[in-house]
Amino acid sequence: MYQVLARKYRPKIFDEVIGQDSIIQTLKNAVINDRVSHAYIFSGTRGVGKTSIARILAKSINCINGPTINPCGICPACVQIQNGNSVDVMEIDGASNTGVDSIRDLKENIIYSPQSSKFKIYIIDEVHMLSNSAFNALLKTLEEPPVHAKFIFATTEIHKVPETILSRCQRFNFKRIPAKIIYDRLKKVSAAEGVSITDENLMIIASLADGSLRDSLSVFDTVISYYGKNIKEDVSPVLGLTTKTIIFNLIKAIFQKDYENSVKTAKEIYDSGTDIRQFMKQAALHIRNILIIKLRYKDLVYDLTNEEINALIPFAEQKSTEELLDMMDIMLNADIKYQRVSSPLLML
Repeated sequence: MYQVLARKYRPKIFDEVIGQDSIIQTLKNAVINDRVSHAYIFSGTRGVGKTSIARILAKSINCINGPTINPCGICPACVQIQNGNSVDVMEIDGASNTGVDSIRDLKENIIYSPQSSKFKIYIIDEVHMLSNSAFNALLKTLEEPPVHAKFIFATTEIHKVPETILSRCQRFNFKRIPAKIIYDRLKKVSAAEGVSITDENLMIIASLADGSLRDSLSVFDTVISYYGKNIKEDVSPVLGLTTKTIIFNLIKAIFQKDYENSVKTAKEIYDSGTDIRQFMKQAALHIRNILIIKLRYKDLVYDLTNEEINALIPFAEQKSTEELLDMMDIMLNADIKYQRVSSPLLML
């Protein structure tokens, strides 16, 4: 049976996780030194490894060989945790179990020893969705849990979690994964899947993911479904993106005050069915790259090859830093106004 790439290549041990090196090292040390906390809270954007690492940590301390930083993956505890059907590792969706009754059920259940593992582990995803009453009901248990119980909370909105909860947990802030690291992982996945795809297309997919490895794999799945396993042409149109060539030509026309070509290119973008808001983001990143080149910080340029960077140098020389900052400001304001206009064409 076919399995989507995001699930097929979900990390199963610490060493398979990418982009969260300091967090992984800290958790490894905790396992090795038998200092695993009773409560953790993982915060960060979607698709950066929060739930995956929660499962890996659960396997590390419940594995038959544990505690270990390399859970075997084949003992009953590991297999059940990986499949999400362990009776001792409960994954709870905070968005679907927001009320105090769910937490009361948890408190009644937690006092009993684990059935077949060393620890009972409660992984609560989107924990910020719990009600205030639910959080209050959880406080005492979280402060003095049974010795056999561990909590791992995950959230994309840490600011919504009460300080009284945060103060009782070890907190880890997950970073967005850099596009280059996502690109490297996609390169390995494409080789494993027997997919032939250009480096430029892989970088487009990696950049579109906005720091989320899971999103990048989902997009890659979409691309493979459309093109098959031999992908040579630009994938931008299929993903609702404007090609770099069109953006480059539009920026060139604007910089040269070639209003006729500017309007023609804008109309071409609109007629292609491109997501206008996504286009504005791409254009703003293009201006940002020109500004970075102007300031001589080429290493910070986003999503461009050396050849493309060299092509932007003349643009950086044409405008002052202040003018480029003004252009960035215009693009940011356009994104705000976009939500209020009746026709996306007006924004172009």
